[in-house]
Amino acid sequence: RIAMSEHWAAFLAKMQAEGLNETAINAFKYNYEKLTSGANLNIPEEAILPVDDLPSYDSLTEENADLLKETVMLKLNGGLGTGMGLEKAKSLLELKDGNTFLDFIAKQVLQMRTAYGVPLAFMLMNSFSTSKDTLDFLSKYDTLAFEGLPLEFVQNKAPKVDASDLSPASWPANPSHEWCPPGHGDLYPAMVGSGALDMLIAKGFKYMFVSNSDNLGATMDLKLLTWFVKSGAPFAMEVAARTDADKKGGHLAKSVATKGLLLREAAQCPEESEDAFQDVTKYKFFNTNNLWVNLPALKAAFDKFGGLLPLPVIKNGKTVDPRDKKS
Repeated sequence: RIAMSEHWAAFLAKMQAEGLNETAINAFKYNYEKLTSGANLNIPEEAILPVDDLPSYDSLTEENADLLKETVMLKLNGGLGTGMGLEKAKSLLELKDGNTFLDFIAKQVLQMRTAYGVPLAFMLMNSFSTSKDTLDFLSKYDTLAFEGLPLEFVQNKAPKVDASDLSPASWPANPSHEWCPPGHGDLYPAMVGSGALDMLIAKGFKYMFVSNSDNLGATMDLKLLTWFVKSGAPFAMEVAARTDADKKGGHLAKSVATKGLLLREAAQCPEESEDAFQDVTKYKFFNTNNLWVNLPALKAAFDKFGGLLPLPVIKNGKTVDPRDKKS
C-alpha cells in the first residue's frame, strides 16, 4: 500500500500544467484516493444478487413529442479506430455507400427534426484525440448544431499511473502517451467542468439521451423518453438480454447492502467469481450504454457531493505506449 500523499503533489502539478479544470482534477483525486487506500475495488459474488425482472420496452405505448423540446441527444465520440487501422475517430469509419457513422448520426438527427417539427438539440462528447477530425468532417452539415449550443464539449484526460509505485507514468519519447481518456464515467465531470451542464440547464433542457457513436441502433426513442420523464427517475439505463456472446462483458446486478442496482464489469470481478459472472442464466442483463439522464438531478448530485460524483472505481491495466507491450 502506498500513501496518497507520496505522489499527489506530482499528479496535481502535472494536471495543472496541462490546464485541467477543477472538476477534472477532483474526479481524478477521488479515483486516486480509492486506488491508494488499499480498498478492495472488486465486487465479489456475496455482495450482489441477480436481477430477474425489469420494465420491458414492449410494454411502452405512450409518446409525447413535446418532450423533445426539453431534451438533448448526446453521442459519446471519444474513441479512436486504431484497432481497425484508422488513426482518427472510430466514427469516421465508412459503413455503407460512402457514409460513415457520423454521416448516419447527422442524418438521423436531421430526419427526426423534420419528422417531429422540433429542432432537436444535439451534441458530441469528443476526446482530445477526436475533436478536430470530427468537427472538420461534420462541417458539411451546417444545420446540425443547435442554435446557441456548441456542437461538442471535450472529455477530460487523466494522467496514467505507474503500476509499480503508483507515481505519474513517464514516457519522454512521447509525453502524450502519459495521458489517457478516463472512460465513459468521465461524461459527468466533463459536462460540469466544460460548462455544458450549466449551459443546457440555463437554456431549459431537462433531459439527456446518451449513446455511443458506433451504436447506430441507439436512436432517440419517444416511448422511452416519455416513460423516463413520467418515472421521475434521475437516471435510467437501457439493458438487453445477455447471450453466450456477451458472457465476458459486464452485467446488471442488485447490491445486497443498498438493494439498489449496479453494474459489475469484468475488471471488478474477482477470479473466484468468474464462473458466476459468465453465467448468463443467472445474470441476465447487460448495459447497452444507452443512458437517460435528468440534468437538474445530475447538477444536484454534484452539489451534494461537493463537486464530484462518487462512482465506483475500476482499476484497468494498460501499457503506457499502446504499441509497446513492454511499457
